[in-house]
Amino acid sequence: MDNACSILDQRRSFLPAFRAAKRKYGVPISTQMAIIWQESKFKANAKTPKKYKLWIIPAGRQSSAYGYAQALDGTWKEYKKSAGRWGASRTNIRDAADFMGWYMAQSRRSLGIAMSDTRNQYLAYHEGRTGYRRGSYKSKRWLVNIANGLDRRAAMYKRQLISCGKG
Repeated sequence: MDNACSILDQRRSFLPAFRAAKRKYGVPISTQMAIIWQESKFKANAKTPKKYKLWIIPAGRQSSAYGYAQALDGTWKEYKKSAGRWGASRTNIRDAADFMGWYMAQSRRSLGIAMSDTRNQYLAYHEGRTGYRRGSYKSKRWLVNIANGLDRRAAMYKRQLISCGKG
């Protein structure tokens, strides 16, 4: 999962989906790939870990996040209504890429975060725009480290995509 070209060669539906989101919203393919890697490791039906009571009794999931983009139920519902994509599925890469582009475009408009700023787009994506505006991530060193790593991953993916002619 460290080679963007191999990922796109193995999953033929990904590149058209990422290109469509890039055309529509301006989000770089490398940024989309880095964030989806972090959120789901490119697994369509990814879910958050289960919670347990007393370490053994299943108590649901940590959140409603699901699919490639790990979109929460409420945010996904808002996206479908706002974008008019009532049939969109979180397990469909085209829909997940469109969702991410839609969300990041809103972050650009309301927070001024450039579409190519993988680090801050991810922080806003993870914390929500209100949380980002409040700076909630600043007390989460682990999250800032992840975001910094995603910035490096996006740069690596960008170089790879250019080298294989898919950038």
